[in-house]
Amino acid sequence: MEYTMKVKNMTSPKGNKVANQFIISDDLGNTFFQSYKSIIVKKCADGKIFLDETFWNWSATTAKYRREFLGEGIADTNASIKNGTYILTDLNSTKAVA
Repeated sequence: MEYTMKVKNMTSPKGNKVANQFIISDDLGNTFFQSYKSIIVKKCADGKIFLDETFWNWSATTAKYRREFLGEGIADTNASIKNGTYILTDLNSTKAVA
């Protein structure tokens, strides 16, 4: 079986492609948000959400597009981390979550 992934730029409110901000989807039903060269969020097909423990809130730009990708503000994201709904892990190493 062939495994494929598709990458697209995020878009601004005006419909323009946003440089260095990407949504990646695979044929297993997972969706990723990548900012520059780092994976920030992994939404799994089963509903689990992982945030990169180092880069999830790295910069204002990353935070802006992470909020857009998740469809929520920082207070909701922090609450989901605190209650265990979101899992902080390393999404950018060779040992990243499968």
